[in-house]
Amino acid sequence: MVQMIHRPRRLRRSEALRSLVRETRLSADNFVLPLFICPGTGVRNEVSSMPGVHNLSVDEATSEVSAAFDAGLRSVILFGLPEAKDELASGAFAEDGIVQKAIRSIRRATPEMIIMADTCLCEYTSHGHCGVIRDGEVLNDESLELLARTALSQAEAGADVVAPSAMMDGQVGAIRETLDESGLENIAIMAYAVKYASGFYGPFREAANSAPSFGDRRAYQMDPPNAREALREAELDYSEGADILMVKPATVYLDVLKTVRDRFDIPLAAYHVSGEYAMIKAAAQKGWIDEQRVMLETLTSIKRAGADIILTYYAREAIRALP
Repeated sequence: MVQMIHRPRRLRRSEALRSLVRETRLSADNFVLPLFICPGTGVRNEVSSMPGVHNLSVDEATSEVSAAFDAGLRSVILFGLPEAKDELASGAFAEDGIVQKAIRSIRRATPEMIIMADTCLCEYTSHGHCGVIRDGEVLNDESLELLARTALSQAEAGADVVAPSAMMDGQVGAIRETLDESGLENIAIMAYAVKYASGFYGPFREAANSAPSFGDRRAYQMDPPNAREALREAELDYSEGADILMVKPATVYLDVLKTVRDRFDIPLAAYHVSGEYAMIKAAAQKGWIDEQRVMLETLTSIKRAGADIILTYYAREAIRALP
């Protein structure tokens, strides 16, 4: 019998041994919890396509964040559902906008929480697109001013990080210039640098009430078959001053995530999006999978591919499940 010198199984015999040599480790510090802020008081409405995710009024969101901080979470990102919408998304940059109110309330209650604000217009426009519309077309340059005003308003309300997600060319540069000119040069930008026109966003659009009233977003979000283009998008945002780059969605674009990680040596985020979350939930509810095990395996794959930061609706559950 041939003597086997190398036996990888030797280090798999117990959880203690497996943990000792584990290459990729999740940490509570990796996670960002997305929250949907809606008008009213005492509102906590579950999103039907995203079990466990709710539309929360400012007071409920403030309590949720405090409890999450006590459980070990350190970062949240806020999305807003305004009382009214218009063609120019005025609710996005209003001083008393829904996200601005939530930022101030959370900051008072949990001052050490990192507050990120999604910087986009689709939740606030009457047509549901991420920019100014003229003759049925989303206008890039005319939308930059509104995105910069939104980021400025969020930063002035107390956000630590603004996160432009509209996929308008030049949005990071416009926001960086506006923040710097306003004396807010210390506010970080997390750019949705590589954001695909994905079919995995459906549940989010229910949660944020942000589906386009006509057409789709393929003219400005990335085409899913393209990987090399991702590096160009990331390079542009990096050159314009992004402090963090993001790939969205996460699990079905792990190859892209790894490519961006290998090219850029700045913090990298990945968004485990609503459809990815909902699929795990649905399969678990059917009894087809072990939800906690699949959740952790999925989040580990994102970390293993190179993400430093993971935006996930599973943030609270993941922290509870960590050893």
